[in-house]
Amino acid sequence: METTWSGAETSVDVAVVGAGPAGLYAAYCAGFRGLSSVIVDCLPEPGGQIAALYPEKKIHDVAGHVAVRGRELVDNLVEQVAQVTPFAPRYLLGRTVVSLAPGEPAGWVIGLEDGARVRAGAVVIAAGLGRPVPRTLPCLEPYLGRGVAYHVPRLEEHRGRDVVVVGGGDSAVDWALALVPIARSVTVVHRRSAFRAHEHSVRQLYTTGVRVLTDAQVTACHGADRLEEVRVRAGEEERTLPAQALVAALGFITQLGPIADWGLRLANRQIAVDRAMRTNLPGVYAVGDICCYEGRVPLLSVGFGEAATAVNHAAVELRPGARLAPEHSTDREAALLS
Repeated sequence: METTWSGAETSVDVAVVGAGPAGLYAAYCAGFRGLSSVIVDCLPEPGGQIAALYPEKKIHDVAGHVAVRGRELVDNLVEQVAQVTPFAPRYLLGRTVVSLAPGEPAGWVIGLEDGARVRAGAVVIAAGLGRPVPRTLPCLEPYLGRGVAYHVPRLEEHRGRDVVVVGGGDSAVDWALALVPIARSVTVVHRRSAFRAHEHSVRQLYTTGVRVLTDAQVTACHGADRLEEVRVRAGEEERTLPAQALVAALGFITQLGPIADWGLRLANRQIAVDRAMRTNLPGVYAVGDICCYEGRVPLLSVGFGEAATAVNHAAVELRPGARLAPEHSTDREAALLS
């Protein structure tokens, strides 16, 4: 996977903005149609918010899987994309798209924050809910990267540690439950008495040995080079807890960022599309959670279908006379083997 690129400009058939599941599948569909592509994402690895926030969480709405962990799903998608050689995409990760402008004589020019440009015949925006900005607490910020994190990329990193999870939503409870067999101790600190997380998960929380502190909040963090302990206030009582790791699962504020200034028709901070996933800009499509249309169901499985719809319509626009429906995958495999 190519993740670095120092050139000033490159040209492809399809530029995919966002390396989440819908974006990865869009690149696969492009390669399947014999279209070159590039995937741009501000995160340093593919997978979008699933890879960044829920790599160990089981996902239950992907066809063909009873349940699949986020990291496994992303790994499978990346492997699938790699199979469309010689049309596998170039990855530009850790790179932020800041502008979208008409190209000459046709297509679009995507401008990156570092000054590089991508020329593309079509653009598929698969940026999820936008760029996530984590909610935090002032006392946590000095220890970010030194024991404090907003998610758990790898559970094994916390083996034998005392872990404090702050929050009361699904993410907080899911992380706590996942860490129970790994960590030395797990404490959940929630500022309210009732949890927002799924009721079944909360019931599990109280039966797995997790220390649960409600109507409480973390007021201070201490440690020399890294986090060593936290102060927690519950009512009038304050206590000190050992903590070599703290997961701040306080939620995220999503922002469209520069996308809001591209001239796209928006509705409730989402991009309005038609049944072909076309936006109001010719040759620009939107798929996944960033798009909206009447009756849309916000499921991961729906995003895959939207990606396929967008790319196949783009293929027809880029190559007049081409069929909308791609060849059957079984036919393609037979051709490759012959």
